[in-house]
Amino acid sequence: MSRYTVEIARRAVKSIAALPRKEQQRIRAAIDLLADEPRPPGCVALTGEQSVYRVRVGNYRILYEVIDTGLVILVIRVGHRRDAYRSR
Repeated sequence: MSRYTVEIARRAVKSIAALPRKEQQRIRAAIDLLADEPRPPGCVALTGEQSVYRVRVGNYRILYEVIDTGLVILVIRVGHRRDAYRSR
């Protein structure tokens, strides 16, 4: 399987930077794993969205889009589970 390129939206970068250091490390590790397996066990496809998935990291969620034609993963948003789905 080919390795995907991971791109992180500016909004997601800011969200990650605002988190505690330990959570940042866990989220970055999960994002790195997405490059090898874009649809890991436990990922959930969001309803109403085409090729948008979420992955759970503790109380935080990583929302990302998989673009298979270009082998790209675009991390759209990272946030606490209560806020991650609001105002996309």
